[in-house]
Amino acid sequence: MNRQQILDLPSMPLAGPSYPAGPYRFIDREYMVISYETDPELIRHHLPEPLMPTAQPIVHYEWIKMPDSSGFGTYTETGIVIPCLFGEEEVSFVSQMYLDIEPPISAGREIWGFPKKYAHPKLEVVKDTLTGTLEYAGQQVAMGTMGYKHESLAGNGVKTTAMLTKTQVNLKIIPGVDGEPEICQLVALNLTDITVKGSWIGPGRLHLIPHVNAPVADLPVRKVLGAHHFIADLTLPFGRKIHDYMKG
Repeated sequence: MNRQQILDLPSMPLAGPSYPAGPYRFIDREYMVISYETDPELIRHHLPEPLMPTAQPIVHYEWIKMPDSSGFGTYTETGIVIPCLFGEEEVSFVSQMYLDIEPPISAGREIWGFPKKYAHPKLEVVKDTLTGTLEYAGQQVAMGTMGYKHESLAGNGVKTTAMLTKTQVNLKIIPGVDGEPEICQLVALNLTDITVKGSWIGPGRLHLIPHVNAPVADLPVRKVLGAHHFIADLTLPFGRKIHDYMKG
């Protein structure tokens, strides 16, 4: 293999790359987002500088089912997103993510710095309830429930698109061969080409169980504010570096 062929590889390993070249298109991506209040000092602890907390200590716990993802296939993920400030801009810091397939774990960590770990999340309709669960190492660590399509969100296309286009921020850390950080930066991205196919709100509940390797309960639920269920097509584009810790 010559130099140019090596540089043209989308990912490792050479014999069967883990994921193809992007950007990546998602069809019928289904979300359940349960928003809640937690302790303000814990929000501060989970935000890397220079990100700053907003006035209200809100956390979004998300389940996302992806039945048709270009390059990745079908999978489900779940995790924690913290609204915060980068300068004057309100952004979403992706704090924890757990999913059930390897290619988007590798791509998510290597390209955008998504904090992805392998686990067993599930999002499904059980009778009259939209139900999300997360199992890690044989133990259930999260369960979220929402009344199924209780109320269609008025103007759902505009409101839900605005939420989806909000800037997401990840902490990307990749060590060099000497074990020291070689890449340590904040990465931002914005989803594009969004088509909202349905959006609903309703009552929700969230139960988080402490676990050392899936510490979702480190941001405990103090008050559930609401639940949001929606389905959309969208594109995950490449990101951009907004802060480099290696430069001080």
